[in-house]
Amino acid sequence: MVTTMEISAINILNIVYVIYFMLPAYIANVTALIFGGGPPLDLGYQFIDKRRLIGDGVTWQGTIIGTLLGTLTGMIQGIFMDNIAYGILLGFLLALGAVIGDAVGSFLKRRLNIERGRPAPILDQIDFALGAMLFASIIFDFTYEMIILILIITIVLHLSTNIIAYLIGVKDVWY
Repeated sequence: MVTTMEISAINILNIVYVIYFMLPAYIANVTALIFGGGPPLDLGYQFIDKRRLIGDGVTWQGTIIGTLLGTLTGMIQGIFMDNIAYGILLGFLLALGAVIGDAVGSFLKRRLNIERGRPAPILDQIDFALGAMLFASIIFDFTYEMIILILIITIVLHLSTNIIAYLIGVKDVWY
């Protein structure tokens, strides 16, 4: 018979595992923002609706640095797993997927006529996680339970870190 305490321990371990697994994507997402700047990824081009493809918020510099630092995170995880090559590849796919997922989210926001910096609830929190999982699914088999847990944890972490950043004056908006 499984006790409530054992179930709680299993749930906490699942949460820790998901955060650890997604760390390359989380690192890529935040560092792309921190180290962004320079030319936008869309190079200023407009879509057929006469709005920018993505906008100024997603840049080449942020995309490259985010992908590199996410890949580095995966490499470090690979050292701990005693499989550096797999860690690098998984880290790269999670990181690149995260920054591309964020760019796709920006593309969708432009199509919905949502200006840069304006909220798009749920989309703002999960676009990068969905991109990361999509790219990583090339070499990793996600369970439905893991996907749901990743999305829930990502929403909570994203909102929590944004609120903290707002409270300490790093961000202008809480979302």
